[in-house]
Amino acid sequence: MNIIEFNHLTKYYGDVKGCEDINFSIQEGEIFGFIGPNGAGKSTTIRTMLSLIYPTSGSVTIFGKDAIEFGHEIRQDIGYLPSEIFYYDKMKVIDLLQYSASFYKKNCDQRIHELAEIMELDLSRKIQDLSYGNKKKVGIVQGLLHSPKIIILDEPTSGLDPLMQQKFFQLIVEENKKGATVFFSSHILSEVQQLCNRVAIIKNGEIVGIQDIKELRGDTYKKFTIIGTNLNHGKFDVEGVTNLNSSDHKVTFFFKGNVNHIVSLLATLTLDDVLIEEPTLEEIFMHYYE
Repeated sequence: MNIIEFNHLTKYYGDVKGCEDINFSIQEGEIFGFIGPNGAGKSTTIRTMLSLIYPTSGSVTIFGKDAIEFGHEIRQDIGYLPSEIFYYDKMKVIDLLQYSASFYKKNCDQRIHELAEIMELDLSRKIQDLSYGNKKKVGIVQGLLHSPKIIILDEPTSGLDPLMQQKFFQLIVEENKKGATVFFSSHILSEVQQLCNRVAIIKNGEIVGIQDIKELRGDTYKKFTIIGTNLNHGKFDVEGVTNLNSSDHKVTFFFKGNVNHIVSLLATLTLDDVLIEEPTLEEIFMHYYE
């Protein structure tokens, strides 16, 4: 069953394109990824989907209902964490969360304290005294306190340290196991790969691909940085290597294929250091979609 359906959704700001002809569906119970470079149209798509801004054309249905006509009803069962969060600075965290909970037709007190404990959030502090990362935690608790059926996360991990990111991922997986559908927007490929079942890729406001995450993992390049003395870049001109750049002491390239071939090659060299990392989404787009 499709719980969210985008029907040729388009949003223009005057002559400037926010998103255009967004057309895909999300199944109930999925953790669905939505990835693209900064400025690709992710937040515009989400805000239009939630009828926080109105589309130029097209529509979105959520729970089988039009997202604008039934927006107030639909939002009772949606938890939303925006990419940028702004609060009343002089309020205490607990007061802000209880105020947020008052918009829902249920008692959320126990859930607020459970989530605050998981996220290591001090409920007694004032918003103005919190770091950016702790404000992000407030947003996470605020988005989940009413146990929503759909969780929409727009760049949720910015500001969180690596340990807290893992706690957050575990929390989202647990909510999904309870039945929540998750729409996870990010520009960090590794986050999406860790959590999601399928992913839609957006670039310049348009969907350029929808893939099963297993396929995306298989297609992903690795980025190598090789540091040493008198490196012969010609040795790296082998099948699977692209975007090869070199100097006397450093060689960089992308590799797609059996990584054992590259490891065997590196074993024949005298090196000072090797760095293997995920390429940025911008770099992946350069290879897949130009």
